[in-house]
Amino acid sequence: MPRSPEPVLRDSSRVADLLVALVLAGFIALPSIVSAGAAPSGTGVFTGLVASVVMPAALYWRRSRPVPSAVAVYAAALLHFAAGAPLVVADVLIFVALYSVTVYGPVWAGRLALGGALFGSLLLAAWLAGSSGPGLAGGELNNLSFSFEDLVFIAIIGALLGVVCLFVWAMGLVRRSRLAHTETLAERAARLEIERDQQAQIATAAERSRIAREMHDIVAHSLSVVIAQADGGRYAAAADPEAATRALTTISETGRAALADMRKILGVLRAPGTDAEPETTTPQPIDADLDALVDQVRSSGLDVSLVRVGQARSLPPGLGLTVYRICQEALTNVLKHGGPSASATVMIQWAPQRISIQVDDTGRGAAATSDGAGHGLLGMRERVAMFAGTFDAGARPGGGYRVRAEIPLPGGQPASVPGGTDAAPLAPASWPQPQQNGTP
Repeated sequence: MPRSPEPVLRDSSRVADLLVALVLAGFIALPSIVSAGAAPSGTGVFTGLVASVVMPAALYWRRSRPVPSAVAVYAAALLHFAAGAPLVVADVLIFVALYSVTVYGPVWAGRLALGGALFGSLLLAAWLAGSSGPGLAGGELNNLSFSFEDLVFIAIIGALLGVVCLFVWAMGLVRRSRLAHTETLAERAARLEIERDQQAQIATAAERSRIAREMHDIVAHSLSVVIAQADGGRYAAAADPEAATRALTTISETGRAALADMRKILGVLRAPGTDAEPETTTPQPIDADLDALVDQVRSSGLDVSLVRVGQARSLPPGLGLTVYRICQEALTNVLKHGGPSASATVMIQWAPQRISIQVDDTGRGAAATSDGAGHGLLGMRERVAMFAGTFDAGARPGGGYRVRAEIPLPGGQPASVPGGTDAAPLAPASWPQPQQNGTP
């Protein structure tokens, strides 16, 4: 059986213990000294006086040093009993020592203290049965032979004193249990506070990473379109002014869209809007917005085609955003590194248990240069990992570059086509475990 923890002394001040010791010295030690002076022998008087002083003083350490304190009290009581002063007023402190060592000491010490108190009760009952006096310090032991009536007397007195000892010990156990329960609750509260702070730090880091990915996707894509349109407009300004005008229009629209997305993302870092200036938000893009994305990239001069294979279904907003961002980042990389004559194909393949996103281009592939400062591939990999999917990116053997991601879908059977009325809600908890590329 697991042992209950030992209560910790929370009150570090010794003032309370000192006051208790002084009160006991005034109300217990002085009457005890008077009772010890009535012992029949000089040794009994001396040991009774010593015990009357030692026993209250030892209780000063009843909480900080419960075992030595109880040992001192028990030893003083046994010493004056054996020396001829069987009972003094300070002997009532045995119950205080029993209670204190049960509450603040180890379990074994409390049990030994109970056994010692019960043994002392039998000794005192036997002394009272065999003494000629009233049983106080003035009584004298006549003989060690006991009649049946004496044995009955010893049993009754020993039982009464034993019941008192058991009652005190039980009170100590109850107090110990309450202290241990209080300490357990305090420790649990402290641990929960630490876990709360850790969860807050983890959530903050995750939110920063998410905002960084969103900022990278918006800025990289928008600037790539702006640079491509600016280069094309500069070359076409002299020969085809209308083409230059279209390029400037595309640059303006792309810049405004990027600025709106930037404001929307940075808005989550500020306080909510007031009634005078209400906070306005727009939905995040999803997989249904891929047609607009392809048209925007196509308007920048890149030949892009979008292919959908399989039966489409509704996706949760987070998964739809991931599909959109993967295609956006892949097309942005084609604009940046593919070269002037590159083309791209975006294929969205629906399977019963997964969705595959594949972006192929005919650009430079392995020959493309990079400054190594981008985080596009890392961001795509992290987005796919959030949904327990697989991600692969690299140069194709025949030339060009390929980005492929496979993400498990919530549910094993195809749902209705978006727009239907019988589409069941998707439960993220039912998503399958991640699978390898090419497995059904």
